[in-house]
Amino acid sequence: MFATVRSATLLGVQGSPITVEVHAARQALPGFTIVGLPDEACRESRDRVRAAVLSSGLPWPSTRITVNLAPARMRKGGSGLDLAIAVGVLAAHGEVPPEAVRSCAFVGELGLDGSLRAVPGVAPMVAALMGAAGDDDVVPVVAAHNVIEAAAVASGPVRSAHSLLEVVRALRGDDAWPQAEPQRAATPLPPLPDLADVRGQPVAKLALEVAAAGAHHLLLVGPPGSGKTMLAQRLPGLLPPLDHATAVEATMVHSAAGVALPATGIVQRAPFRAPHHSSSMVALVGGGTAHLRPGELSLSHGGVLFLDEMGEFAPTVLDGLRQPLEDGVVRVARARASATLPARFLLVAATNPCPCGGGPPGACACDEAARLRYLRRLSGPLLDRFDLRVGVDRPDVDDLLVVGASPATEASATVAARVAEARARAMVRQGSLNSELPAASLDELAPLTTSARLLLRTELEGDRLTGRGYHRIRRVARTLADLDGSQGDITDVHVALAMQLRVNLRRLHRSAAA
Repeated sequence: MFATVRSATLLGVQGSPITVEVHAARQALPGFTIVGLPDEACRESRDRVRAAVLSSGLPWPSTRITVNLAPARMRKGGSGLDLAIAVGVLAAHGEVPPEAVRSCAFVGELGLDGSLRAVPGVAPMVAALMGAAGDDDVVPVVAAHNVIEAAAVASGPVRSAHSLLEVVRALRGDDAWPQAEPQRAATPLPPLPDLADVRGQPVAKLALEVAAAGAHHLLLVGPPGSGKTMLAQRLPGLLPPLDHATAVEATMVHSAAGVALPATGIVQRAPFRAPHHSSSMVALVGGGTAHLRPGELSLSHGGVLFLDEMGEFAPTVLDGLRQPLEDGVVRVARARASATLPARFLLVAATNPCPCGGGPPGACACDEAARLRYLRRLSGPLLDRFDLRVGVDRPDVDDLLVVGASPATEASATVAARVAEARARAMVRQGSLNSELPAASLDELAPLTTSARLLLRTELEGDRLTGRGYHRIRRVARTLADLDGSQGDITDVHVALAMQLRVNLRRLHRSAAA
């Protein structure tokens, strides 16, 4: 007796179609074996499946059962194959009609009582099944708590159930498929922190606007209490909703990582991730030994990654950011598997000027050697990837004591409208944001006036600007021109302002700690 059932497994943030082959031999001692490179969680499904079948009141075949997870060369992980294995065993034993199984694919974990439980990564697994079917004839069967997530990426109907018995009775035709849980009403998302709450800090607010408009990485340097974290938390409110392609990618990543998805089943708002400074390389970049799990870089795909107290992160962890910042992906390679994880995010970091934090003018107790040691924790190549480097001082007393909203403070909605217009100009002109402009296209898409070119030449000859910094200054100047509504050549005013927003970090540390 033989049966095949379709399912899927997860590798990184990509689903892979799996064929569960079940062979039941009567002329052999009873047994249950799973082959095809299952991991420990998958191998333990033998006990879960047997207990779930018996708890559901279904007969367990007294035969030697061999389950092959094809293709056998690929490592399979997790408990999401439980339902497919159980259905395959019952189909091989004649308890389920084989023709009813052929049009379905099964993803779900079984409890010992026969209940069907949700598993992480349903979205990429269902998407892989849709692509493997070719003509979209496969009908995914998932746990009831996964149905909204599966429906968000499926191109056809999705079936759900609460237990193995419900699945079996529906396949037999004894009962109709359980009614899928109605999609929860689209409750409004919680409001984001508003930029109007920030008092003073005009330069830092401008840097936030430029960062949002051109997707430029931003570094904030200042003493404790100056508002660095408060500013960073308001950046997502300046970003537009994710486009469809990025929203699907972000949904895949969050699903694979087991992060709760919104009620609609798809991530539409730019994510904001703020890992603790004690995070390891794997937690930040992604990977692992048994499972290639996405890290914080991938979870912030399409949104903001905020590194508070960046000087306290391990230097090796910070250097792991350099390649993803350039390529927009994380390539994780292990002995048995490799995966490419999306990681195109806007990096915002905050750091104190010195180990003691600086504080009020004249209060710093650190000498120059201590400040230099603190600065050396941040490598030059990483710092060079920040388009914007801004000093943040503590706000003036007059700004803090203003009652109500300050008339000079704009709300996030006002700034977000300008950001959307600047982004639209860039997309119409070159099809990408300004931070992604290739160096070879700068002369065409970001032409300089003569005075602007002379200003940059002076900085390069004075060895105050690297080649990478030169290109980043031009990209920031292009964004400043877009915010001004200028489509012509970039002037020396825009270049000078771009250079003011990219201050030498050593100078920032000295001035903030002075």
